[in-house]
Amino acid sequence: MKEVLPAPTSAIVQNETKRIRELFEQNVVPSYARFDLVLERGDGSYVWDIDGKRYLDLAGGIAVCSLGHAHPEMIKALTEQSQKLIHVSNLYYNELQGRLAKRIIDLIAPGRAFFCNSGAEANEGLFKLARKFGHDDGRYEIITTFESFHGRTLAGIAATGQEKVKKGFEPAVPGFKQVPFNDLDAMRGAITSKTSAILIEPVQGESGIMIASPEYLIGLRRLCDERNLLLLFDEVQAGHFRTGKFQSWQRILEQAIEVNRPYLPDAVSMAKSLGGGFPMGAFWVREKFANVLSAGTHATTFGGTPLACAVALKVFEVIERENLAANARDTGAFLLRELQSIQQRFPKVVKVVRGLGLMIGIEFQPQFKAVEIVKELHKRSILTVPAGNSVIRLLPALNLSRPEAEEGLRVIEKLVVDLAHKE
Repeated sequence: MKEVLPAPTSAIVQNETKRIRELFEQNVVPSYARFDLVLERGDGSYVWDIDGKRYLDLAGGIAVCSLGHAHPEMIKALTEQSQKLIHVSNLYYNELQGRLAKRIIDLIAPGRAFFCNSGAEANEGLFKLARKFGHDDGRYEIITTFESFHGRTLAGIAATGQEKVKKGFEPAVPGFKQVPFNDLDAMRGAITSKTSAILIEPVQGESGIMIASPEYLIGLRRLCDERNLLLLFDEVQAGHFRTGKFQSWQRILEQAIEVNRPYLPDAVSMAKSLGGGFPMGAFWVREKFANVLSAGTHATTFGGTPLACAVALKVFEVIERENLAANARDTGAFLLRELQSIQQRFPKVVKVVRGLGLMIGIEFQPQFKAVEIVKELHKRSILTVPAGNSVIRLLPALNLSRPEAEEGLRVIEKLVVDLAHKE
């Protein structure tokens, strides 16, 4: 029988928390404003801190933990592959990378995939693709949108449409400019003889779950065809079945009719849920432009290792076998409907609720700050993610159950009720 140990005393826990915080403060670059939680383990949609307190994780590692925490099949894939081959570099072939590329291509369209380690790296690949595509014509400019987020590299922050991430890193990498999101006329007016590509997030995550309209996406494709531009999509946060389809643009356009031909962007970046928590990024390029980045033009040391690919293949397998795209769609619709009902009852607290699948933004009235809401939910044993000044995001595991969703709703509703009574 497993020995049951007594729970640690409050003083012991406080000392341990203090010790770990001091360890960070003395040794880790202070580039994060961390929440005052020390998390120790996870299981499914729950995590525990060192005090033993359990939290329902509706943050999902910021849309990363697609199968939740400590999924047994991911653990098995990691263990078995690590006993065979972890890393050999991209100087050689490995079957797992080829199989993973085929899974991605089969879900989008004929083309090629490149593997890296993060969403920022995947977007760097898109930037280089656009530069190489337009190079011979003297074109290098990429148009993005306000409130977008494309990573923390120097080029990534130049592409990002949020001034707060750019401060202190001037001068910006040239070749990027922003226009309003969901505004086709603004995009058309921004194109110059130097423009080579348009890059958008079909669902803007960091700015609070802003969703492109079908008309906007279709219009961008037509505009790029007319002007010989690449259409690039950043699906790092919204991709990998989170909205109920493999990529969010596929979900947005599923009810739209594109006459005579299917809808395709020219390249797509992805990461986060792709590895289910194991660091991995990728980008897909449609067949027409598959050879733009030829041998020697782009590379990575750790991208597409046998270990990473084994895990990503297992994530694909579980998502498809358990039909988690449908769960994301159904459970997400349930959460959205119930949260919108709460908003209608308490409009002085909650301004609007929007979302697609298991990607939901709750925008509070301006007097309620997102960071403070997130902290209060911590006290009530729920993890969420802030976005901007007044939005919290729900980005849970794709296998979030209905009872778990209901648990989260009860806590959020009680918080809203309490805030309403204080007004």
